[in-house]
Amino acid sequence: LPCEYLRVFSPSAEVQGHGPGQEVLQLNKEDVNIDRIDPVGNYAVCLHFDDGHNTGIYSWDTLYELGANHQHKWQQYLERLEAAGHKRKGSN
Repeated sequence: LPCEYLRVFSPSAEVQGHGPGQEVLQLNKEDVNIDRIDPVGNYAVCLHFDDGHNTGIYSWDTLYELGANHQHKWQQYLERLEAAGHKRKGSN
């Protein structure tokens, strides 16, 4: 899965908010990369992104869901960006 995708769909409260409808639209993450991956027990990993974000705990179930729904979730993200008046770098 692309780093940008993993970053904009981080399971952290910073990105997801503290309840339904409180998600924070992530902008300008096109060039983000992963600096480090730390195991969290036997059930998850913590991804450390080069923009300083490192509070998301990606369970194996979360990673599976992100992979299985990649196309749909990515399209929704692009639609949210457009509705907010933003464009990804390099998009026309």
